[in-house]
Amino acid sequence: MERRTYLKTGAGVLAGGLVAGCTGGGSSGQSGDGESTTESGGSTESTTQAETTESVVPETVVIGSDIPYRPFEYETTSGELTGFDVDIAAAIFEDQLGVDYEFKPTSFDSIIPSLNNNNFRIIMSAMTINETRDEKVDFSDPYFTAYQTVIVRDDGEITSKADLEGRPVGVQKGTTGAGAAEELQEEFDGNLELNRYDQISGAFQALINGQVDAVINDNTVNAEFANQRDDVVFLEGEGAAAESDQEAPPYLTLTIENYGIAFREDDDAFLERVNEALAAIKENGTYDEIYSEYFAG
Repeated sequence: MERRTYLKTGAGVLAGGLVAGCTGGGSSGQSGDGESTTESGGSTESTTQAETTESVVPETVVIGSDIPYRPFEYETTSGELTGFDVDIAAAIFEDQLGVDYEFKPTSFDSIIPSLNNNNFRIIMSAMTINETRDEKVDFSDPYFTAYQTVIVRDDGEITSKADLEGRPVGVQKGTTGAGAAEELQEEFDGNLELNRYDQISGAFQALINGQVDAVINDNTVNAEFANQRDDVVFLEGEGAAAESDQEAPPYLTLTIENYGIAFREDDDAFLERVNEALAAIKENGTYDEIYSEYFAG
């Protein structure tokens, strides 16, 4: 799992960052999502078979992802791309399917249209499976369970969900955290101020600066931020997990969600191969090893 690279935005970098493929006697080119295309001429049975295989699994899988979103995808201080989604991608594509992968940074609120515009082959970006998104993309089998949670400043006045009424709350645009905040806004008859940010780091900074009183976001990402600071804590209280008789974490949970890998709706064969690979890494223990590295305890 040494390959942790990503594509800078821009068509020129995308084209230059992919490995050119050759699937037979003719010269070959490459499409925007890393698939090889073979010009006509010199067709043989082996070439046809290779082209069929290539049409299912590209030799380089380009992955749209909102970066940074620690601990799922983020850069280290040395510029290395790492994270839970990155390691899962390595296990699925390199270890199981024997192909390369590249991450392409993409704003989360436009990531599904970008997928459907063929800017990349799949989305791996801590994306929750829900009905609204399922109308536009197809999802892999779930690979992670998360909760929408609330973090606040430790020295603030907010100690319960009710205390959020009338307060400014930070969320990331296009996320289910924003959706959970909107539901809470309805619960408060509109008396909740929502401040939306392009990236979750903007919401976190607004919390520290006192521009918002809370941030609503995925539990693991909130925890990654809160664990680095002494002045940020989870808002406590029972919520969706306890109400569903699940083993609830020791903080307020607004929703229960499952993450999936998103595919274009015409990509059934590739989705099936990825589901098989995902099942394999769960069966052979690789998934548990990666999970423990990022979410131990």
